[in-house]
Amino acid sequence: MDPKDGTAIAVAGVGDFPRERGARIAHPGPVAGMAAQVLLIAALARAVPIGMAGWLAGLACGALVNGGLAAGLRHFHCDRLAPADRVTLTRATFAAAVAALVADSFVRPAPVAVLVLLAAAALVLDAVDGWVARRTATGRLGARFDGEVDALLILVLSVYVARSAGAWVLAIGAARYAFLAAGWALPWMREALPARYWRKVVAATQGIVLTVAAADVLPAAVSRAALAGALVLLAESFGRDVWWLRANRRAGLRRRAPAGPVLAAPAGPERGRARTAAGAGLTVLALIVVWGALVAPDQPILLKPAVFLRLPLEGLALLALVVAVPARPRRALVWGAGPLLAIVVLLKILNLGFFAAFDRPFDPYQDISYAGIGAETLRESIGRSEATLIIVAVGLVLAALLVAMTLAVRRVARVAAAHPARSLRAITVLAAVWMLCWIFGARFVSHAPIASTSAAGLVANEVSALRADLGDRATFARAIGRDRFAATPANRLLTGLRGKDVLLVFVESYGKVAVQGSSFSPQVDALLAKGTKQLQAAGFSARSAFLTSPTFGGISWLAHSTMQSGVWVNSRRRYAQLIASRRFTLSDAFKRAGWRTVDDVPSNDRAWPPGSTFYHYDQVYDRRDVGYRGPQYAYASMPDQYVLAALQRLEVAKRHRPPLFAEVDLVSSHTPWTRIPSLIPWGQVGDGSIFNRMPVAHTSRDSLSVNAAWAWLQSGVSAPVRAAYAQSIRYSLSALISYVQHYGNRNTVLVVLGDHQPWEIVSGRQPSHEVPISVIARDPAVLRRISGWGWNAGLRPSPKAPVWPMSAFRDRFLGAYGPRSASG
Repeated sequence: MDPKDGTAIAVAGVGDFPRERGARIAHPGPVAGMAAQVLLIAALARAVPIGMAGWLAGLACGALVNGGLAAGLRHFHCDRLAPADRVTLTRATFAAAVAALVADSFVRPAPVAVLVLLAAAALVLDAVDGWVARRTATGRLGARFDGEVDALLILVLSVYVARSAGAWVLAIGAARYAFLAAGWALPWMREALPARYWRKVVAATQGIVLTVAAADVLPAAVSRAALAGALVLLAESFGRDVWWLRANRRAGLRRRAPAGPVLAAPAGPERGRARTAAGAGLTVLALIVVWGALVAPDQPILLKPAVFLRLPLEGLALLALVVAVPARPRRALVWGAGPLLAIVVLLKILNLGFFAAFDRPFDPYQDISYAGIGAETLRESIGRSEATLIIVAVGLVLAALLVAMTLAVRRVARVAAAHPARSLRAITVLAAVWMLCWIFGARFVSHAPIASTSAAGLVANEVSALRADLGDRATFARAIGRDRFAATPANRLLTGLRGKDVLLVFVESYGKVAVQGSSFSPQVDALLAKGTKQLQAAGFSARSAFLTSPTFGGISWLAHSTMQSGVWVNSRRRYAQLIASRRFTLSDAFKRAGWRTVDDVPSNDRAWPPGSTFYHYDQVYDRRDVGYRGPQYAYASMPDQYVLAALQRLEVAKRHRPPLFAEVDLVSSHTPWTRIPSLIPWGQVGDGSIFNRMPVAHTSRDSLSVNAAWAWLQSGVSAPVRAAYAQSIRYSLSALISYVQHYGNRNTVLVVLGDHQPWEIVSGRQPSHEVPISVIARDPAVLRRISGWGWNAGLRPSPKAPVWPMSAFRDRFLGAYGPRSASG
């Protein structure tokens, strides 16, 4: 890239720190840079695997950069580095670390998140060292050093991207060095070039496009188109420089350029025009940022380009205030409006994410507390190191959002205040247009009127949600207190299930989309039809229907507590209020009636107090208690087959015991659906160590990438993610059916259901919250008790099957199997 501010200082400045002739110079900068390079690669090697190739490449790049810097210090007679040069040296350290990861990627898969984070940090520091250079003394060394570090990073990234996009991408990285090589043969190509701001823009574009392509966040066709566009820009920029040098090769009056196409100091008028053009461009960019932030949608269904063609009333009001108020309150207004608008953008992003994952908007009062759980789930799903880097990257993006939005508002306000008459005329015209659009309800997108107040409406909705949350406590307390089974004596509870082992089995993300209305539901339906026949051959029958879950896409414990308690638990606050109460649960009912009660939660790895204080289980099993010695499968700590086998070994197979009630949570179908185990004979399960030697079905990692988000933005679903989800559901259901076949007997009863639908990327836009439920038993008397429910036969609910709220199940279940019911 170009020097710090797009220009190279033509004469030595104070940043060059000249020495007296004959004096010896100590150069600690390159030594410190090399030491930092070694430490960074060592730190990376602890977080991600880096082999010998990576070490050699990283250290070689570090040696070249720091050796070249030492030579530059001697050549320019500098005693020490300028402040901007220290920033550039840090950037060079990151670039060499990227080179280490790229070299190692030829041996093993690269940690893409780490590579992209380092490259992005180097690109951000490129802007930082320019800012520092414009405010401190620097000189020709800084300009040369900055350009060479840019060239190195672009070369390294082009090598990595070329492996997936094609060898032609190497031309982007080789262009700078081809220009240098041409200068060795053609002296006229070593002459100094005039300043050109466009050269800086083109160089920045190369680094950004290559980093985005390396991140694999866009569809392949889009990435290749962006890379081709970047190469065209690069060819145009270098071609113009070569043409100019050739046309002026006889002038011989300019000093030889330090190293190829670097900007020389522009003349006064030219520099003024460049600054004017750059300022106008920044103003337009700032206006686009502010405008887009105000009109951007917060619901996935509204994510269409036309939704940005709206007039934000909040923006007009802000500009009117900026023009009307004096300078001092104007500054306070701007510095307050910038962070506020950043918060609005953040709320919109969170709403988009929560609608995609949980089919509801973000609730600041309750959902902030999920941050820790979300981070932990991410670590369990993709690994601690990559998750930590992603969390750090998110934090940096949030900080950048705050700064960028504040600076954008400040620039728009400054320009508007500098031209009050023009600004007021524009505001008046736009306000009249807004009023006409509001009166006639004009819109390009349904539910998104051109006369927009979406930002103010979002804030109002968040305030209303907060007030509703605060007022809901009393309402829910009354619901908890109404319980017709709480005082039922033991001899009148569950008489229709005496002597039966009852398993309440939750299958993670097993939603209606798995069995109805999707491209993959015929595959799941075929499995359920086959499973129904297999169970019938073993003497079992099933009845199925649908329940409406209080949650969507995650937060499974809301469904578990709703199912057990018979009240609607659809928020973290309600859950906390419930488990602090004495509400009578299904586990309480079975315990009171003489069953041994157990909870089997293989995803837990720590004590869970509500298991004893609220559900009153006799035993809670988590991953520490079941003796598993096999591998982890994405989020799932162990395969569902092992969970069922361990429950059989630890509880069901014991002799001379009371009947068992167990809630079992199967999580092999938990997102990210990237590693699916295989079923094996039950006699081989053992302690699970056999799974270390078993092949694993590696589904598409698209479920973890922004490719998935891109597909979701375009069509509402992602085919690779859907396929991976369907494969995981088929595995979980197959394990469950096989378990009943192998271990079930006349006293086995299962209630099998999903906890919630999967994310919108699988379920599609505006999905229902319905999940399948089945009751499986070998004793015909068990199913006769629920014959009045209208559920259909078999494991698959029919499209006409009843749909109940999940909160209704507890009372109907206890009623059906109580002493006064024969048919439910």
